[in-house]
Amino acid sequence: MFLHPLPWPDGHRCAAFVTFDIDADSLIRSARPDDAELRLQPVSMGRYGPTVAVPRILDTYRRLGMTQTFFMPAWVMQAYPATVEAVLEGGHEIGHHSWCHEDPMAHSDDRERELFERALEVHVAMTGRKPRGYRAPVYSITPAMVGRLIEHGFLYDSSLMADDLPYLLKTPGGGTLIEMPPHWGTDDWPPFAHFGEIDYLMPVRAPSDGIRAFVEEFDAMHEAGGFWMPVLHPFLTGRLARWREMERFLETALARGDVWFAPMEEIAAHAARNRDALRVDRVDAP
Repeated sequence: MFLHPLPWPDGHRCAAFVTFDIDADSLIRSARPDDAELRLQPVSMGRYGPTVAVPRILDTYRRLGMTQTFFMPAWVMQAYPATVEAVLEGGHEIGHHSWCHEDPMAHSDDRERELFERALEVHVAMTGRKPRGYRAPVYSITPAMVGRLIEHGFLYDSSLMADDLPYLLKTPGGGTLIEMPPHWGTDDWPPFAHFGEIDYLMPVRAPSDGIRAFVEEFDAMHEAGGFWMPVLHPFLTGRLARWREMERFLETALARGDVWFAPMEEIAAHAARNRDALRVDRVDAP
């Protein structure tokens, strides 16, 4: 079923990890910088993520014995230091997710480098280490950013969609990066987001309907021996009824006993150790 199947360790049938992008109110501040402070409704919607939803999510992870991956813009890390501390206290990974969820197409690459490296400094200062993984805002990664990640020694990216399984990005200079591919079928914006200020207006689906799409994606990956990676946001899926549905699913998946749940860094490292089995995609990065 896969052109480049990847064996999983310890007899596991498939790999899985739940990723959360803790964007908080960086979304409205990046989209409407001139008057974001006046837009209290979208600010409050974003703030729900780190202040209400993340504690709920972390409590589930503690109860289930899970360590997972969160991505945070550095501006959000500075604005919500208690959230950073709580995530790290649970043993979870924090990946690089831009400075303030800015669109790289809206400024020069020199500006993008400046913001990327400023965010990197925040990660080191607040977590004690450089992040190993990166996810671009709205998956908008550029060739220059691929080169930058390789230059800074990143292990993986999670922005591109060229395969069902982890694959290897190669640049003309010989640099490599593990790609952990997302796709919109396992992203919670289509079923749950309704955000008029950024012109994203979707019919909001019932919690069970939205989560069911993720479950069906998991079932197919489990059957085929693949990997499952939902891209979630605390202010969306972290809402009470939606998280109740996700929590019930996680309990069921863990009870199978043959699913490897781990942070992205661990699964990307496993892919890197098996790089000869990976599909190769070439990127014309500097």
